[in-house]
Amino acid sequence: MSLYMYLLVAAIIFTIGAYGVMTQRNGIKILMCIELLLNASNLNLVAFSSFSGNATGQVFTLFSIAIAAAEAGIGFAILVALFRVRDTINLDNINILRW
Repeated sequence: MSLYMYLLVAAIIFTIGAYGVMTQRNGIKILMCIELLLNASNLNLVAFSSFSGNATGQVFTLFSIAIAAAEAGIGFAILVALFRVRDTINLDNINILRW
C-alpha cells in the first residue's frame, strides 16, 4: 500500500470527526468524534514514520494515545457530573459554567 492510501484514509477519518464535532450536540458523540480526529493524526504519524524509516512518529503516536486515554477519562467524568446535575448530556441545555 502506498503512502497516498494511508493519507487518504486518514483524511476521510479526520473529515468525519471534524463534521461530527461541528454538528453533534450530544457530549458522548462529540468525545467520540474527537477520538476520530486523534486517530487520524496518529495514522498520519505512523504512516510517515514507516515510510521515512525512523521511529519518531511511532513514539509520538504512543504519547498521543496515552493523552487521548486521559482526555477520554476526564471528558466522561465531566459528562457524568453534568448528567447528575442537569439530567442531560445535550450540550445545548447545559449552562452551568455561565455567570
